[in-house]
Amino acid sequence: MRILGIVLAAGQGKRMKSKLYKVMHPVCGKPLVGHVVDVLDEVNADRKVVIVGHGAETVKAYLGDRAEYAMQAEQLGTGHAAMQAEALLEGEDGIALITTGDTPLISADSLGAMIRQHIESGASASVLTAMVDQPFGYGRIVRNADGLVTAIVEQKDCTPEQQWIREINTGIGCFDKHKLFQALKQLKNDNAQREYLLTDVFGILAEQGDKVLGYCTADATEGMGINDRVQLSEAERVMRGRINRRHMLNGVTIIDPSNTYIEKEVQIGADTVVYPGTFLRGVTVIGEDCMIGPHADMTNTVVRNGTTVQHSVLTDATVGEETAIGPFAYLRPGSRIGNQVKIGDFVEIKNAELGDGTKVSHLSYVGDAVVGKNVNIGCGAITVNYDGYNKNITEICDDAFVGSNVNLIAPVRIGEGAYVVAGSTITHEVPAGDLAIARERQTNKPGYADKLRQRFKAIKAKKQESK
Repeated sequence: MRILGIVLAAGQGKRMKSKLYKVMHPVCGKPLVGHVVDVLDEVNADRKVVIVGHGAETVKAYLGDRAEYAMQAEQLGTGHAAMQAEALLEGEDGIALITTGDTPLISADSLGAMIRQHIESGASASVLTAMVDQPFGYGRIVRNADGLVTAIVEQKDCTPEQQWIREINTGIGCFDKHKLFQALKQLKNDNAQREYLLTDVFGILAEQGDKVLGYCTADATEGMGINDRVQLSEAERVMRGRINRRHMLNGVTIIDPSNTYIEKEVQIGADTVVYPGTFLRGVTVIGEDCMIGPHADMTNTVVRNGTTVQHSVLTDATVGEETAIGPFAYLRPGSRIGNQVKIGDFVEIKNAELGDGTKVSHLSYVGDAVVGKNVNIGCGAITVNYDGYNKNITEICDDAFVGSNVNLIAPVRIGEGAYVVAGSTITHEVPAGDLAIARERQTNKPGYADKLRQRFKAIKAKKQESK
């Protein structure tokens, strides 16, 4: 049976107090609506229609062709929002699966279970519910003696008895598509909110004799809607816990999960240890037997087996096996680091390839460069890649030695096995096997240091007298 996903994402989200459209606020690095569409993909939804309103262009730009779009120009309630999908789904048969764009914690397991129950029972509608200790603010699920759902009553419309009901509506449900849109046409706005509410559809179908079921999820957080920054932070905490737990169950050691921040798409191999204060973002992929952190910040980065990254920032970089990064290194986009490489403290790499066994141990900058294997780059060495107009390439061949405090003025080539003496500024090619020295000959002036001190003292004394 075809699954027709409808995501209600037109609300402005005034309580967020933000210029950013509500469903575009991120949880664990991904916008709220992105998590919801991901789950629709996981349950193999055949169509995904996102109802947009405020900030529509932002949502469309983010989701692109992953979804279709219908506009709710005037926000008149959730039922009114669902009506906007009718034209797009005309001629379709199947299950209309309605979710909200601000429920990032919903799982494919719960949606799948609700859909299976819905199909097997022949129900006209099913609602995903949850049991909570504090139901205030949520719509209550009203059931009859047979356990069928007869109504969903919003908080403002509850009787005193209904306010004690602990089973609440998550805002997520599935329907026979044709019966959904027939019932939507019967909605009225004679409620406390003066809105056309999707929840009333369940009551309409129940009153006309259709079977309406509730599927109660075991995890009440799945129905958590995000309406303000407090709820946003709570969703972040819950999702982060789920992500960290999944990695730990897959063989990753996370020393302090409450202080480790891993986004949803990150992959980590078994027997890797992640230390506190670490942020792993985007589509970062980490191999087995690595040590990551403390305080590593990695975005869209690949790290191979057995590598260590400490107190460092890596963005759009690739790092080989058994390599050591940090502490306090910065790998910028385009960094391609080989196996058994050492990138030490206060080293910055940008758009550069470093071959196996190469060492850049401290206080150096390597940008726009191709560095071979087993190269040593000394303390304070710089590839001078920018001439004010263009970025130029430095090439350092295998087994070359670049001494401390060397400036390599690009474009320039250091040949295989060449040796550049410390303190040199290199402007021309150094052929293979050659030694290059480019610095002033040292001159010593006997006793001149004392003369300089006397002169400086005299100047200082005159300045003090003038005051």
